[in-house]
Amino acid sequence: MAHHGVFDFEREQGQEFVIDVSVVVDLRAAASGDDLARTVHYGELAEAVVAAVERDPVDLIETVAERVADVALSWSSVEQVEVTVHKPQAPISVPFADVSVSIVRARP
Repeated sequence: MAHHGVFDFEREQGQEFVIDVSVVVDLRAAASGDDLARTVHYGELAEAVVAAVERDPVDLIETVAERVADVALSWSSVEQVEVTVHKPQAPISVPFADVSVSIVRARP
């Protein structure tokens, strides 16, 4: 549950957001040694993403996506990240299944 959105009621009531994160990491060392310490611990990454999404409300899901990408790229082994932020209960007056934005960011 987070409180992002342009409208006051979105900020007050909050709503569910669904975040998809896909990272590009060189996994050869982790796979060859079956070593969690040599990869991205996705449980830790998920916790960091949730913390980033739940903090300071913003108007746009685009801003949330950038925030999540920054979190993922803070892991030194992450070379690239794709983030999709879904807002399934977006306040739209026509029927829809989902509203989302996706971004791809890479280390320079």
